[in-house]
Amino acid sequence: MPPEVHFDPAQLDFSKVVADKEELRRVNPQRFEMEQLDCIIHLDREQHIIIGYKDVQPDEFWVRGHMPGYPLMPGVLMCEAAAQLCSYYVVVTGLLHGDFIGFGGLDEVRFRGLVRPGDRFVLVGKGLRLHRRQTIFNVQGFVGSTMVFHGEVFGVPLNREDAAPQS
Repeated sequence: MPPEVHFDPAQLDFSKVVADKEELRRVNPQRFEMEQLDCIIHLDREQHIIIGYKDVQPDEFWVRGHMPGYPLMPGVLMCEAAAQLCSYYVVVTGLLHGDFIGFGGLDEVRFRGLVRPGDRFVLVGKGLRLHRRQTIFNVQGFVGSTMVFHGEVFGVPLNREDAAPQS
């Protein structure tokens, strides 16, 4: 049974853009095929809720091979989109203590439905633990009013010098 929703997707106003693709690029470091969000449409600092979406296109890099003739958005990309959503929240609310927020882990992830080309994949993140050394968000993904994904995303601050290859 899916968990209780953090925000009813039927109540979303997709015309109220908080951050477009250019603003997302200003905050999140992912580029090219790894950009998994198109827009942020809601940010509530009091309830620690952030909502964004990705319009899944027929020319996504994974469509041809996952699965031929029946393309399904890979679960790992749903998780990546959720991490990017949470990362945006951490940076714009001033919680970041590093160069960027890194993907620290996942917990209790479940896939409950399909995301296919042509779908709008809506993500709702709710901050559960917001600390300078670790953040935990519960994230829910929807296509229409159907919850297709949920889980917890852990974020940790990273510094570029720590991430540089050792010689």
